Amino acid sequence: MQFLLKPFYLFKRRFPLLSYIVNRLFVMIVMLFLLGFAVFGLMALAPGDIFDQIMMQQLLNSEARTTMDNRDFTDEQMAAFRTEHGLDQPFYIQYFRWLHRVVVRGDLGVSLISRAPVPFLITSLLFNSLLLNLISLFMITVFSFILGVYFSSKAGTKTDLAVTFIALTLHAFPGLLLLILLQLFASATGLFPVTGYPLALSFSDAPAQFVFSYAHHIFLPLLAAFLGGIGGTLRMVRATMLDQLGQPYITNLRSRGIAEWRIYFHHAFRNTLNPYITGSANMLAGLFSGSLILEIIFAYPGIGRLMYDAVLQQDVNLVLANIMFISFLVLAGMAIADILLALVDPRIRYGKE
Repeated sequence: MQFLLKPFYLFKRRFPLLSYIVNRLFVMIVMLFLLGFAVFGLMALAPGDIFDQIMMQQLLNSEARTTMDNRDFTDEQMAAFRTEHGLDQPFYIQYFRWLHRVVVRGDLGVSLISRAPVPFLITSLLFNSLLLNLISLFMITVFSFILGVYFSSKAGTKTDLAVTFIALTLHAFPGLLLLILLQLFASATGLFPVTGYPLALSFSDAPAQFVFSYAHHIFLPLLAAFLGGIGGTLRMVRATMLDQLGQPYITNLRSRGIAEWRIYFHHAFRNTLNPYITGSANMLAGLFSGSLILEIIFAYPGIGRLMYDAVLQQDVNLVLANIMFISFLVLAGMAIADILLALVDPRIRYGKE
C-alpha cells in the first residue's frame, strides 16, 4: 500500500499548491454529491407530490377550463405519468438517474412544471443575481477597507466609538426587518420603486434609459445588501489593523523612521488581506443566501426567487440544478480564496511543514 501511495506523496511534496488544488476539487465533488443526495431525500419527505402540481398546471392551462371540474384523470393515466417521469421510484434511484443524465450526457433536464429547459431558466436569471451580489461585494469591500483603515488610526476617539457602535448595530440588525422597512419607505415616500427591476424596459431597445431606470430600481435592494454586510466587515478590518499595528515589527519600522503612511499601507494593510480573503467566500455565500429573501420582497427576477418558486412547486430538476450551481459557486469561491492566501502571503505553503 505504501508503494502505491508513494507517487502521490512525491507529487504533493514537489507541487504542494497544485496538490492542494486537486484535493479541494475532489472534496468539492464529494460535497456536491452528498448535497444533491440530501436535497433529493428532503424533497421526497416534503408533503404532497410534484405530480399534483403538474396535474394542476395542466388543468389550468387546458383549453376546456369551463369543464375543468368535470374532467378527471384515470388511475392508469396517473400511473403512466408517474412512470414516465420516474416518480414511482425511490428518491435515491431518481437521484442516481438524474446524476447519470447530468454527468454522462450533460443534460439538466426540463422543468417539470413549465416544461422549459432548466439551463435556459437559470441562465436567463443568473446575470441579475450575479450583478446584484457582485456590486454589493465590491461596495462592501471598498468602504470596509477605507473606513476600517482610517478609523484604526483614530482608535479610542469619540468618532471611532460612534462608528464602531453603528457598525455593531448594522451587523446585529435583522436583515429581513431591514428589507421590510426599506420596502415601506419606498411605498410611503414614492422616491423609489417598490420593485427591484424595470420590467417595462429592455436594454436592447433603450440601453441608456434602461441603465438609469435599473440603477433607480436597484438602489434600495443594493442599499439593504450593503448595510447588511458593511458592519461585520468594517469591524473585522479595523480589528485586524489594530492587531497588526500593535505587533513588534511595526514598532521596529517606526523606530527606523519609516513614514507612517508606508507602515499603514505597505505593511499593516497587506496583512489585513488574509482574514478578509478567507471571509470573502463566506460573505459571497451570505449575499447569495440573503438575496433569496431580497428577491422575493422586492420582486427582483433572480435565481434565488426562481429556486423559491421551484421548491414550492416541488420541481426537483429545477431545485437540484439551482442548489448545485449556487453551491458550486460558493465552494469554488472558498477554494479560490484559499489559493489567493498562498499568493498574498508567502509564508503559506500548502503541503509543507
